[in-house]
Amino acid sequence: MPRRTATLLASTLMLIAILCAGVLIPVPYSEMSPGPTVNTLGKHDGEPVLQISGRKTYPTTGHLNMTTVRVTSADYKMNLVEAVYGWLAHDNKVVPHDTLYPDGKTEEQSTQENAEEFSQSQESAKVAALEQLDIPVRSWVIVSTVVKGSPAEGKLHAGDVIKSVDGTAIKAPEDVAKQVTKHKPGENVDFVIVPAKAQAAAEKKNTTATETRKITITTAKSDDSGEARAIVGISAGTDHTFPFTIDIKLADVGGPSAGLMFALGIYDKLTPGNLTGGKFVAGTGTIDDKGKVGPIGGIEMKTVGARGKGAQYFLTPKDNCAAAAEDTPDGLTLVKVDTIEDALGALKDIRSGNTSDLPKCTTKG
Repeated sequence: MPRRTATLLASTLMLIAILCAGVLIPVPYSEMSPGPTVNTLGKHDGEPVLQISGRKTYPTTGHLNMTTVRVTSADYKMNLVEAVYGWLAHDNKVVPHDTLYPDGKTEEQSTQENAEEFSQSQESAKVAALEQLDIPVRSWVIVSTVVKGSPAEGKLHAGDVIKSVDGTAIKAPEDVAKQVTKHKPGENVDFVIVPAKAQAAAEKKNTTATETRKITITTAKSDDSGEARAIVGISAGTDHTFPFTIDIKLADVGGPSAGLMFALGIYDKLTPGNLTGGKFVAGTGTIDDKGKVGPIGGIEMKTVGARGKGAQYFLTPKDNCAAAAEDTPDGLTLVKVDTIEDALGALKDIRSGNTSDLPKCTTKG
């Protein structure tokens, strides 16, 4: 066999071997890509995304789209060829598998966590919108979860209202940890609670629950701290009673990043006129009860997805601005927001045409 032919054959076989290895060898990466974008002012699967009853609402036009990111499943084994293709593709992003599923988190665990975050984001969106409209919302601190095997198991239950800890009134979830960590492990801490059942019964009657119980719990040492930090094994959260019904109908979506757009959609439906002036505005960002907007993951995928659907403006959390501005899709204006007030101000400029006044994102933030 001529030397040239032998060399060519050897090179071909080597290439085939490399390609086979690339297909067969798994790599510890996952892929993110633009997901669906849904207009919070419109319908999804045939029904309105935002459904409000018991309060006057107003017609809306334009778009206030929430955005999403698709990710490969926890069990999916990406191969080297797919990883290289993802790195080269403009609209996709390949990231370490542990970034999406830390500590060996399963698909089921991730889905459950995302569902809980999505539910909490809806509650905070409702509160933030109503606060902007000076509509009072009743709020209280509750036991969100109880860790199995912890000192609190069997004594405190999810949904219990925490009135005080060691005689100090509890006004915010973080107050609970402040009081507990004043103790050393092995010391007793006193909770005064309204049992979850009593609270639920009072809410049905639209009254204030009066039944209280004093619960004494012996603290333990935290497993995740080198210090002797005292814990009881609960996480605290906030529950609310709204003066009318606000339902958010959106299936197969998880995580907290739609909070800002839900809040703006609710605000728009409860006020005359149109927030967007008929423009196509999309965005993202977590939101808390006070209207503070927080950063999210996958910002580059969300801007691509929004622009692909026709968005002209994208409300961007302040802390995501630098990353988003590094590769802004043509025709999309990134607007920096840090609070719901910032977003409402930006929408006022957009509908009035004063776009030169918009706080725009740059690669510096």
